[in-house]
Amino acid sequence: VQLQASGGGLVHPGGSLRLSCAASASIFSSDIMGWYRQAPGKQRELVAAITSGGYRNVVDSVKDRFTISRDNAKNTVYLYLLMNSLKPEDTAVYYCNAYPARSDYWGQGTLVTVSS
Repeated sequence: VQLQASGGGLVHPGGSLRLSCAASASIFSSDIMGWYRQAPGKQRELVAAITSGGYRNVVDSVKDRFTISRDNAKNTVYLYLLMNSLKPEDTAVYYCNAYPARSDYWGQGTLVTVSS
């Protein structure tokens, strides 16, 4: 079953969005989970990651603007990405997956467009 990210959309510069993803706990509960993005014409990149214990890290380009969080429920791992102060360069398709990624579980992602 592919991972489905949701919550994307069109937002003005400076705006906020919250992305969500649900993953099977039987597969992902112990994994480091991450949010990735792929901008037009660029390679997919990891932007934020969080361990099962809650230790988190983000890339410098989104530091102080993006916050990753997770909820380890019994059967499902919920992953979130709160994005504040969005910039046009944040425009991309955003995906969730483990880190390192489990290749069979890439979903369609959710499109985030930051534009005035």
